[in-house]
Amino acid sequence: MQMGKDRLKRLIRAGRGIVPAHKVVQGGHLVNVMSSEIYPADVAIYEDKIVAIGDVKEYIGDQTEIIDATGKYLAPGLIDGHLHSECSKLSITSFAKAVVPCGTTCIVSGLDEYISVSGMEGLKEVFSEIKESPLKVFWGAPYKTPYTFPQSTVSCNFTQETHKEVQKWPECFGVWETVREAVLEEDDDTLGALAEAHANRMPIFGCAPMARGKDLNGYLCAGVRLDHESYDHEEIVEKMRNGMHMLVRESSVTHFLKENIRAVTEVNPALARRVSFCTDDVTATDILEKGHMDHVVRLAIKEGVDPMVAIQMGSINSAEAYRIDHLVGSITPGKTADILLVDSPETFNVEAVITNGRLVSRGKDLTYTLNAPKRSSVLSGELKCEKTTQADFEYRVELKEGTAEVLSMNVVGPFVRKRRDVTLKVQDHVVLPDTDQDALMVSVVERFGKNGNKSLAFCSGWKLKRGAMASSAAPDDNNIVVMGADARDMSIAVNHLIENGGGQVVVCDGEVVEFLALPVGGIASDLSAKEIAHRETLLNKAAHALGCDLPEPLMYMFFLPITAIPDYAITDVGPVDCIALKTFDPILSLNPARG
Repeated sequence: MQMGKDRLKRLIRAGRGIVPAHKVVQGGHLVNVMSSEIYPADVAIYEDKIVAIGDVKEYIGDQTEIIDATGKYLAPGLIDGHLHSECSKLSITSFAKAVVPCGTTCIVSGLDEYISVSGMEGLKEVFSEIKESPLKVFWGAPYKTPYTFPQSTVSCNFTQETHKEVQKWPECFGVWETVREAVLEEDDDTLGALAEAHANRMPIFGCAPMARGKDLNGYLCAGVRLDHESYDHEEIVEKMRNGMHMLVRESSVTHFLKENIRAVTEVNPALARRVSFCTDDVTATDILEKGHMDHVVRLAIKEGVDPMVAIQMGSINSAEAYRIDHLVGSITPGKTADILLVDSPETFNVEAVITNGRLVSRGKDLTYTLNAPKRSSVLSGELKCEKTTQADFEYRVELKEGTAEVLSMNVVGPFVRKRRDVTLKVQDHVVLPDTDQDALMVSVVERFGKNGNKSLAFCSGWKLKRGAMASSAAPDDNNIVVMGADARDMSIAVNHLIENGGGQVVVCDGEVVEFLALPVGGIASDLSAKEIAHRETLLNKAAHALGCDLPEPLMYMFFLPITAIPDYAITDVGPVDCIALKTFDPILSLNPARG
């Protein structure tokens, strides 16, 4: 709601008890994250705001609705401090229906995947969708798009000029995911965005994996406030000693909490007050099986963090890090009424959720029907690329027969790719993939109709023995990424996505084995989390049947275009050396056949 003078008068009078509360949550024990106390207290709510805590009998009128919380603990709504909700393949509406019953009432996001595929027009449609949702999104304007070095192709280039406009929007709460490389390389658009942020007093959100020493100091001198990327607890400690707020990440593919929380449990408990949580990327399957931010709170408690401290990490710490604590993060007067009814601080099972002053969930479902909006062509359009052929995925060289020494990008966990040199056979000018050596072909196909780029390189770690898989959901630029042991199957996979407006697909022996349609921008769906999880399971089983033994084959694959991940990546402009920040030729040498 807008905060005009008339509304301020109403809230002040409600806080003074001059007008009765609309709702009172009665009979619970308040988890007060501001004072680190737990004590019996009721909560009075007027409109969407908390107006009183403690003894609120004088706030109850004839029309006041009473919400019985007898025997329950009242905790603040949880905040995911850094999230690409699009990577769940759930639309904002579907994502809200999945995570709000888990206690997540706010997320901080750049919505950058939507921007990459639909530009500012699509972003505005997503903002409208958010307004109808029980999930609040605190939007950070991406420091630029695309994020890639060298620059790949996206639908919308986010520049300094864009920041001059959007940093004044009411939806904007900072600059999103400012990566270390862009700052230290003194990228002009990035520095322009940061200069605008300084002028507008906007906080700058960071992304600086493995930043230490002088590089960290230089990065901090740009004004970066917080970071969500640390690979071990020593890195967390160094960053916090240098003044950063730190988010401990526990995603579906990067399980960093157990290691990173050691900064608090083993090094210095005093650091806890500036540590918060995020999931970054999470699957529908994980949400259904484990929960969301409630799961992260429970994990922290399991690792030895005091329950009160863990709840603070999931709520007020994040709010303070992002400078939104005047709005959310605690159950105190003047804050938005985001309140969880949980069984106990120690077990932290969420039984009911109030957001914006409304009881929106009991158990694991919303208390009302929430429908996705009708999608315009901006967010449900076609993939604007030409159909492919088998030849598009054959790596051709001048040598007719012999061998090629190639650099294969070897996946070591989802967020590290290392060099692996492989000798492959050259037959009739084509460098052949070799499943016995775990050397597959990988390509990124530009999907926005701008230049028709198709890159080609080699990758290892997926162990496919046959077939191919492809995805049009592939952060950060969401071009089509395809991988396979067979060029024909790769072409069939890409063409199936083009024909169906995007999605994820597994192909074998010329046939589509499994397919998940992603009609919202080619990256998300309005299906329920349960339906998406079912399709995820089938896709993973299909990839495993082809020989892959990774836990999330397609998710590991769709991270390949992220050039901020060491040491190698691939975008539509080619394979990228992420250390040198330039494309490279994967053919190291050609060796003629001995005749």
